[in-house]
Amino acid sequence: MEPPRSADDGDLLRAGYRPQFLRAIGGFTAFAAGFSYLSILTGIVQNFFLGFREAGPAVVWTWPVIFAGQFLVALCLAELARQYPFCGGVYAWSCRAGAPVVGWMTGWVYLASLLVTLPAVALALNITLPVIWPGFQLLETSSANAVVLGAILIAVSTFINVAGTRWMAAIMNIGVIVELSAAVILIGLLALRIHRGLGETFVIPPAVEEDGFGAFTPFLAAAVMAAYVMYGFDTAGTLAEETRDPKRRAPRAILQALVAAAVLGMLLLLAAVLSAPDLTDAMLSGDAGGLPYLIKAVLGETLGTVFLACAVFAVFICTLAVQANTARIIFAMARDKSLPGSAWLAHVSPERKTPDRAALFVGVIGCGLLLVNMNFEKVMTALVCVSIVWANLAYLMTNMQMLRGRLAGTLDWREPFLGWWGLPVNILAVIWSAVLIVNIGWPRERLYGSEWHQQYAAPLFTALLLALGIIFARQKRITL
Repeated sequence: MEPPRSADDGDLLRAGYRPQFLRAIGGFTAFAAGFSYLSILTGIVQNFFLGFREAGPAVVWTWPVIFAGQFLVALCLAELARQYPFCGGVYAWSCRAGAPVVGWMTGWVYLASLLVTLPAVALALNITLPVIWPGFQLLETSSANAVVLGAILIAVSTFINVAGTRWMAAIMNIGVIVELSAAVILIGLLALRIHRGLGETFVIPPAVEEDGFGAFTPFLAAAVMAAYVMYGFDTAGTLAEETRDPKRRAPRAILQALVAAAVLGMLLLLAAVLSAPDLTDAMLSGDAGGLPYLIKAVLGETLGTVFLACAVFAVFICTLAVQANTARIIFAMARDKSLPGSAWLAHVSPERKTPDRAALFVGVIGCGLLLVNMNFEKVMTALVCVSIVWANLAYLMTNMQMLRGRLAGTLDWREPFLGWWGLPVNILAVIWSAVLIVNIGWPRERLYGSEWHQQYAAPLFTALLLALGIIFARQKRITL
C-alpha cells in the first residue's frame, strides 16, 4: 500500500521520487534523532579517558572550541535541509548543491564513516556494563567480551530499525528523555561536590609528544574526544521523508540537537573535573577507568551504578540512531542507482515503511567490524579515529559544494535560512572543517600506534577509500 500523500511530498514528487515512507516523525522526534546520535552519555563516557590523558583538566576547553566550529557547519547543513528535504542527508544535499559526482563521493565517504561508527558505539557497552555488574564480563578477554555485547546490541537495534518508524520514534523519544534527565541530575549531583576552583582547568600538562605544535600539542590531541561526540547532528535531516513539515522541523532539530549536546556536555565535563577527588589519579586517564570510575568515586557505588545504567541506555539509543542514519543514506544512494546492489538495497517494506534491507545490511557489516576488533584491536581503534576524519570530510565536501553554488549563483535560495550571513558562515565552515580534519588525522603515536603505517592511518585509509569510490563511480552500473 502507498502511504497517503501530503503537502510535504511536493518537493519529493518534483524531484521524481515516489513517496514510500510514513511521515510519523514530529519536531521532538527529529530533535531526538540528532541528539541520540550525539549522545553525550555515550561519547563522553566512552572517550573521557582519552581527552584527560592528553590534556588533563584542560580537556574541558576543547569542548567549546569544537562546538563553535561545528555550529558553523550545522548552520550550513540546516540551510540545505530546508532547501532539499530528502532522505539521505549530506549525500542528497551535496548532489543537488553542486557537481553530482562530488555529491556521490560525499555519500560514499560519509557512509564509510557511519559503518565504522556503529560498531564503535556498540563497543561502549564493554566500558559500562562490566563496571555495573561483573556478570557482564561474559568472556575472559576484554576485546572478545566487547564483541559479544556489541553484537547483541546491534542485533536488537537492527530488529527495531526494521520493525517500523513508529516503534523507532517511540523508543528514541523515551531514550532522549531519559538521557536528558539523567544528564541534568548527574551534573547537579557532581556540582554539589565541587571542591576546587575553575583555575585548575587551565592547567595544560607538558606535551606528551613533539609534533610541531609545542605546548598546544596535548590540547589539540584531546580535541579528538569532543570531535568524536559532535558529529551526526545532521541525522534529523536524513529522516526528512519520514518527518512532518520537514522544511521547518529538520533545520531546527539539527541546530537544537547540537546546542543541547554542547551545553550539557560542557557542564558535565566541568562538574566532573571540578569534583574529581584527585586529578593526578592514573585511573582517570586509563581506558579501564575514565568517567565511569570518576562518577563512582564522587557519588558512591549505588548512585554511580544508577547513572552508569542510564549511560548504557544512552548507548542503546545512540546505536539505534546511527543505524537509522546509515540505513537511510544507503537507501537514498541505492534509490539513485548509485551503489552496487542498488535494486536490492533500495527496497522499502510495504507493511512497515522502513528501508528494511538496508538496515539489515548495516547490522551485518557492523557485526563483521566487531570481529575485526577482536583480532586487530589497534586497527579498529585507528579506524574509529579515521571515521571522525571521514565524517568531517563529508561535511567539508558538502559545504564546498554549497559555497561553489553560492559563488556561481546556481543555487536557488527561494527560502533563505541564513540570509546575508550565509556566505561568510559558509566560508568559515569550509575553513573550520579543513582545520579539524588535519588536526584529527595528524600522525600521533598515542592515538594511532607506534608504526609509521599506524600513525599515518588517516591519510592512508582515506586515500584507499577515495580510490575505491572512484573505481565504483566509473562503473557503468552506477548512475551519477
